[in-house]
Amino acid sequence: MTDHLLDLENLGFERGAHILLQQALKTLDPGEELVVHGTDPALRVHVEAWCRRSGHRISQRLDPGAGEPARIVRGQADLDRWAGAQRAGGAAVEGIVSSPPTDWGLAARGALVEGGGPKTPFDITDRDLVWAEIAPALYAHAASAQWDPNTAVDWNADFVLPSEIEQAVVQVMTYLVENEQAALVIPAKLLARIHPHFREVLQLLAVQAADEARHMEVFTRRALLRGKEMGTSSASGRESLATLLTEAEFSMASFLLSVLGEGSFLNLLEFLDRHAPDPVTRQVTRLARRDEARHVAFGVAHLQHQAEKDPSVRSRMRAAVERRYAALVDTAGLNQDVFDSLVILAAGDWTPAAIANGYDAVQKLQSEMDDGRQRRLVHLGFPADEAADLSALHTRNFM
Repeated sequence: MTDHLLDLENLGFERGAHILLQQALKTLDPGEELVVHGTDPALRVHVEAWCRRSGHRISQRLDPGAGEPARIVRGQADLDRWAGAQRAGGAAVEGIVSSPPTDWGLAARGALVEGGGPKTPFDITDRDLVWAEIAPALYAHAASAQWDPNTAVDWNADFVLPSEIEQAVVQVMTYLVENEQAALVIPAKLLARIHPHFREVLQLLAVQAADEARHMEVFTRRALLRGKEMGTSSASGRESLATLLTEAEFSMASFLLSVLGEGSFLNLLEFLDRHAPDPVTRQVTRLARRDEARHVAFGVAHLQHQAEKDPSVRSRMRAAVERRYAALVDTAGLNQDVFDSLVILAAGDWTPAAIANGYDAVQKLQSEMDDGRQRRLVHLGFPADEAADLSALHTRNFM
């Protein structure tokens, strides 16, 4: 029988000899011998330790000084190491499994996963609880649509506003920051709970959190652009946002935040774009609106996917809206300072007629928010009358 030979020359284990040894043994069947030569003084000790650890047997010990090779009998143990391994689905979207086991942990999707790994804390492990077919495409779009606050906004634009108008802008920006902070915390909390096997959803939520962080930055910078202090924050406004943070179920949190809240927020950002008194306010609201439209699209697509799989999800949506309404029914709703500031921005002047027009514009905004919520609810399968009822129960704080 012809010997299988490997000459390591002066290569030691501290410089990678095990890689060549491992590669040579892979070509043998269990029970076959590999003859190993080498001149590194420590090679004998290292070869023997490696063989014991790897499940191979030495039939002749290496003696580099005497020129005697080692004879290594290919073992079965290193094959057995992967005998019970599982393939973690497939790397492509088509390879997603519906309920990945928790001991797959942080293994890359599609990897061969060795058994015996640690359990992980991810409690959202059902594909249909997080998935939307549009998720991969939305992530790709989100990744390509990122913008730099320093260059996307002309912070040096030349404009001067009357003090009262500037203060109205500051108040609205303060309100926007408050809402965007909630919109950042919620996907960040959910991220830590979702099994990484659904990586496209993780990626999308991570970008969504990054979007909100960027919105917080530009709204804050606009508020402070002319040296004013931030505006007011009402207890009822914060209480409204706090109810979003306590929603434990992924789908219901997504429903309340993205479908209802951020959906209404889109109308508000469009309103601010239309009535912005200066170019910087217009730029920051327009940029944020593009991002928010993506967040709403994922929320609607995810809830639509889940409703198709489980029609009873609509009853949970209704319950979530009613539960939030009951928690907020005795609160004051939208901060009066915010409402008045929106009227002032829409008015554009201090005459009674202008203020009346501004007030009517804010009333129209609220009507547009209601119409938008109803359309999205109908899209999710609610009858028109039920959609109208649920929309009417939505928080008066917009988000």
